[in-house]
Amino acid sequence: MRARTYLISLILLLLTLSLHAHKGGHGHRNTKEWSIEGNKIEASFLAFKDGLVFLETKTGELVIEELSAFTMHDRLLIEEKINRIKSINQVSGNSGIVVAKHERGPENNGFSMNYFLIALSAVSFFIFAYFFRRKRMLTASMGIASFLIIMVFACGNSDDNGDTDDSAEDDNPIVSSVPANDVDALQELFGLFSNVTTDFDDTYFYVSSAGLPDHDMMVGITNWQQQVPIPQDYTGGNSWAFPIQPVLAETPLSSSEHFLRGAIAIAVNGIPVFNPLNNRGEDALAIGELDQWGGHCGRADDYHYHVPPTHLEATVGADQPVAYALDGFPVYGETTEELDEYLGKFNEDGSYQYHTTDTAPYFIAGMRGQVTLDPNTTAPEDQILPQAMTREVRPALTPLAGAVITDFNATGTNAYSLEYQIGTDTYYTNYSWDENGLYTYEYVDADGTVTTATYQK
Repeated sequence: MRARTYLISLILLLLTLSLHAHKGGHGHRNTKEWSIEGNKIEASFLAFKDGLVFLETKTGELVIEELSAFTMHDRLLIEEKINRIKSINQVSGNSGIVVAKHERGPENNGFSMNYFLIALSAVSFFIFAYFFRRKRMLTASMGIASFLIIMVFACGNSDDNGDTDDSAEDDNPIVSSVPANDVDALQELFGLFSNVTTDFDDTYFYVSSAGLPDHDMMVGITNWQQQVPIPQDYTGGNSWAFPIQPVLAETPLSSSEHFLRGAIAIAVNGIPVFNPLNNRGEDALAIGELDQWGGHCGRADDYHYHVPPTHLEATVGADQPVAYALDGFPVYGETTEELDEYLGKFNEDGSYQYHTTDTAPYFIAGMRGQVTLDPNTTAPEDQILPQAMTREVRPALTPLAGAVITDFNATGTNAYSLEYQIGTDTYYTNYSWDENGLYTYEYVDADGTVTTATYQK
């Protein structure tokens, strides 16, 4: 009788261990969407062997594809998974197969908890067996009740800890897979423009300029708010900055839902590049707010682009970036290569780059890299920090219905003349500034009437 009792106890104890040790028994593994030769598949990573990737769909179907069939982003992710699995799991002999085992390492708190619960289960069973044999049913019942409670807790604890399937981790390659920007190359690129100076520290690359490009401006605008370009002090602590080491964002922020205030990139000629959507969420190019170079002036008479200045390729070369996003990734011109949902792509070395398109959203559909949002702003009219600030000289004006800017010229040192038409009538805004920061504006009507205003900066 004693042997029989203890045998039953041992069997039930092993059952408890089995129930507590199981993982993944309460549902599917975490899955992700993979891109394979243009097709999308929802599956979890199982194994890798001899260049083949083994996936399992939610329905249990096994999918086997060559690693080269995946997009660069997914290949980087798979390689990171392989390296991570190798570091925490055993590799089967010399077969070269890497399997996603779902085991906790000894560093996991669940390991010690397992044995603690097993010990409690054993005590409960032997209490039950001992008192059941002596027909002390109340005490025996308490023993079996304790066992059942422990068994339920054990199963729940297993679920709470969750399995360690690496597919449940970030769907992005880890930071080490994204190369840092080459500071020497950055200095050479921005150094192609004489009105731009650069600096850097351990974290950021800084771009300083007066905010005025060396190309013409303003011509072609058909939706004008009477602003004109004046210099801005993008220097020192107010320089533009982007990280030398970009970091992939866990959840990239959509540019249609964020960043309607401030710049999202800095062009290699020192001019900021704003969201293609203006602060009202309108396509600035489509509604006629931009000139022939993709720019216009803001409320502080600050000139900036709203689409990438691909015309700068004439200076830097078609194979070089025309801007750098404030997340640290470069912005190139158009390409025939397939782009992801953020209008970018990964390269063979693991780097990431944005590209320009000739249709909306034009570039950076979402910030692929991590950025810091200004806590004093709210979406969608939030902005990225650090952000250089502008300083207005005169009060912001209102849209001038029917105005079309037809010419813009330098008339002397620190002096410009902007010509615009309303119908058949021609008007001018002439302005200049001196070394003391005194700005003079002359507004010339179609009949030659001149109105003058001065402002001290």
